[in-house]
Amino acid sequence: MTRAITLRSVGKTYGRASRAVDRFSLAVAPGEFLVLLGPSGCGKSTVLRMIAGLEDVTEGELLLDGEPANHLSPRERGMAMVFQNFALYPNMTTRANIGFPLKLENPRQDSAERVESTARMLGIESLLDRYPGQLSGGERQRVAMGRAISRHPSAFLMDEPLSNLDAKLRNHLRAEIAQLTAELGVTTVYVTHDQSEAMSLGDRVAVMRGGVLQQVSTPREVYALPENVFVAAFIGTPRISLLQAVVHAPLDGPMSIDLGRQRLALPEPLSPDHQLLRIQQGRPLIVGLRSEAVRIAPPSQARPGEVALSGIVEHAEYQGHEALVHLDTGSRPAVVPDLESARPRQAPRRRRAGGGVFERLRQRAGGSVAVLDKPVTDTEPYAVRGPDRPAVTSSDLVVRTGPDLRVRTGGQVPLLVDLAHLYVFDHSGRRICPLPRDVPGLDG
Repeated sequence: MTRAITLRSVGKTYGRASRAVDRFSLAVAPGEFLVLLGPSGCGKSTVLRMIAGLEDVTEGELLLDGEPANHLSPRERGMAMVFQNFALYPNMTTRANIGFPLKLENPRQDSAERVESTARMLGIESLLDRYPGQLSGGERQRVAMGRAISRHPSAFLMDEPLSNLDAKLRNHLRAEIAQLTAELGVTTVYVTHDQSEAMSLGDRVAVMRGGVLQQVSTPREVYALPENVFVAAFIGTPRISLLQAVVHAPLDGPMSIDLGRQRLALPEPLSPDHQLLRIQQGRPLIVGLRSEAVRIAPPSQARPGEVALSGIVEHAEYQGHEALVHLDTGSRPAVVPDLESARPRQAPRRRRAGGGVFERLRQRAGGSVAVLDKPVTDTEPYAVRGPDRPAVTSSDLVVRTGPDLRVRTGGQVPLLVDLAHLYVFDHSGRRICPLPRDVPGLDG
């Protein structure tokens, strides 16, 4: 048996404190593997605990198979939860830990065969007589999963089950979880802050921020069609480069996007996406460029739809199979709240004759890098400091290249930007383009 889980405008408030979850609506189909993804403190574990019955629903409605379930106890919901810290009984063997929930359900029933079949499924049949203290981290997590599987639950609820393991073991168990849940066909809700887990495991990914659901889509759509700046910045490694911009659309000339020191010229004829930018003339925008949207090459090698840019090499990260080149294009980065914070403002110092270090850095960059001027609010989520207050410069664009490309720190390199991979968001962070029908890399 597997269950459909539906949440309708669910909210959670602790006393008079701020809301942990706000108007959360989501439908999980029977047998679906859904991942709740977001930064720490965004409310994803609270949502999971409300589904399990470990937290009361302050407002809204939880439905299981279409029936109201707010009032049901955890046992009546028939779900199994896997925790981050394994939660095994240290004085019980693996056999006893796996069979413990079965003993609680029916003390008179012989559960030996069920325990052993579960252990064979997880490849831990040789560990049945060992205690948790005699097991490695990966083995203990398999036992914790075995305890959940042995109950034949209607749904699996997993709260960051792999976060305490090393990277190699995490990747191995991730593949095992994907295969196991697919074989069992049980509805699974999985909580994580690791986007790699979310993208590789989930049939769909639900991205949360500050207790509010931002987007629910397939992993591919979440990456290629982010609904807003937060989703675009949270999904993808390296993080998408976000730059402040202004559209120029003169009546007697070509359209362009002003990035500060440089402009992206939009070639004629304009695509449907870029035609929509005309109505944004003069308004503050945010441009997003993923690392694969830009390549280091001279203008003479431009392909259709590519426009020229240039940047100064700040540093390069060698990754073995590729390199990530960090560049300063003189653009003004946009700061995304909840993912990064601005440097605290310091008391002004007396400047030396000649301008001092800030002046020299500003001259090198040809302008200033924008940072937050004041705390971010809901009405001004991407407010920035103007050019009259210089800040320490840093790279504003990351380009993915082959491992054999050699660049010199401090040297200027030519860049080609593929406008088909250009993301534009309005001042509040909502995506303007690309339109859904024109997303590169998505099959029609």
